[in-house]
Amino acid sequence: MIDLYFWTTPNGYKPLIFLEEAGLPYRILPVDISKGEQFEPGFLEISPNNRIPAIVDTAPMDGGAPISLFESGAILFHLAEKTGRYLPRDPAGRAEVMQWLFWQMGGLGPMLGQNLHFSAYAPERIPYAIERYDNETERLYRVMDARLADRPYLAGPYSIADMASYPWIIRLEREQPRLARFPNLRRWVEAIGQRPAVIRAYQAGRSINTTPTVTEESKALLLGQAAA
Repeated sequence: MIDLYFWTTPNGYKPLIFLEEAGLPYRILPVDISKGEQFEPGFLEISPNNRIPAIVDTAPMDGGAPISLFESGAILFHLAEKTGRYLPRDPAGRAEVMQWLFWQMGGLGPMLGQNLHFSAYAPERIPYAIERYDNETERLYRVMDARLADRPYLAGPYSIADMASYPWIIRLEREQPRLARFPNLRRWVEAIGQRPAVIRAYQAGRSINTTPTVTEESKALLLGQAAA
């Protein structure tokens, strides 16, 4: 059994997609980040960075004590190792997947996140920041589009690299017109969005988060965190 500490963010959906794809038994433990539940002491024991997602693997491969993990990339890697799925065993295939997984973790996610912050949530409009992150979003889309010109998925076969990237690409409805300029990326988005496991994952998420959570109060909580 996998306990998934989840909320409906791009990072939150990554392990949920994997769990549905692999058919692993799991239960969702919602962590409503708009209410500050990520700061609860019990959750911080599992995720010291006070971010979702996190998991507890109650039946690890070695049969030992439960293992807790935070950071979505680490979780995807752990689940792939546990099941032997969506991460090739051969060195070349494995390297292909891992480099694109790290590309998403270090580039696609953070840059699109900053794009969203400065274009939609920042208390003042900063033209330089908006242009900077919009241009970087465009560049990253171009990288993906070129990569997908001669293969169905980022590393060839469907993998954890695709599961990591997909939730960020579909994060915003306003990004849909931009996708029209990147036909290979748009084809990839449509193919993944039609996978039954992905459909189930998003249905599960929508059943948990049923009301708007982006309010002035929640933005102050989420965006006003300091070192203390």
